[in-house]
Amino acid sequence: MTTHPTGTAPGPEQQLREAELTDRVTASFDSCPDPRLRQLMSGLVRHLHAYVREVRLTEEEWNRAIDFLTRCGDITDDRRQEFILLSDVLGASMQTVTVNNEAHGDATEATVFGPFFVEDSPAVPLGGDISAGAPGEPCWVEGTVIDTAGTPLAGARIEVWEADETGHYDVQHDDHRTAARGHLVTDSQGRFRFWAVTPTPYPIPHDGPVGELLKSVGRSPMRASHLHFKVTHEDCRTLVTHIFVRGDELLDSDAVFGVRDSLVKDFEQQPAAPTPDGRIVQGPWTRARFDIVLAPAKA
Repeated sequence: MTTHPTGTAPGPEQQLREAELTDRVTASFDSCPDPRLRQLMSGLVRHLHAYVREVRLTEEEWNRAIDFLTRCGDITDDRRQEFILLSDVLGASMQTVTVNNEAHGDATEATVFGPFFVEDSPAVPLGGDISAGAPGEPCWVEGTVIDTAGTPLAGARIEVWEADETGHYDVQHDDHRTAARGHLVTDSQGRFRFWAVTPTPYPIPHDGPVGELLKSVGRSPMRASHLHFKVTHEDCRTLVTHIFVRGDELLDSDAVFGVRDSLVKDFEQQPAAPTPDGRIVQGPWTRARFDIVLAPAKA
């Protein structure tokens, strides 16, 4: 048992009082008609009480925590969700992804969704350009989509989105642009290819309570450079993932713990010409390969 901040450890009688309270609160959910809700609430109470007892939470610290959560609510609006940001930096978002995407053969690993996905992105033909004028170094991305049996998946829908070289997604700009995002469909052999911009690192929003928390504990708000993918195909489990840039110094300190070793890819620097599709590129560009394996839906 952890000692109280005053240096004293709780005695047997105190421990019994605390345990009895936890039991009473947990029992208050016994008549809940929804078994899953009963499980969720009982588990929450047990773990929350265990935390309070383990760290010997003071009333001042409790008040500061309530104030912190209140400020998270105050800054949240239809464009910013501070509670998701809090979940991200505590690793809860990534742990939820991990629990809900169990390993299945060599299926590509999932990672966090992020707050910047937009429905109805522009359709892009194979070999097209999702950047739509977004500033950044051109990047050619190609690969295949197969299932865990090795069968190419024709008609898989691939949603792609990313930040531009300034570290901003299109929805963060005030001019209502649509850029650095799009969707395409794999060909008869499960292949895909498109132009994008080379991913660059950027900070998560850190001008609010979550940013204050990161600063207080000495953590960076920076995310490692990445390119988002959402891949769907009938009979397969939907995959939400990123690929990351090998050599990025932020791979070991990604603010939301989204990096998986299997998702770190080579973004190889290329000379001005030739390009895979004959496109004229002014200056250097990069290319990356990402072969995707989808788990069956039942997985």
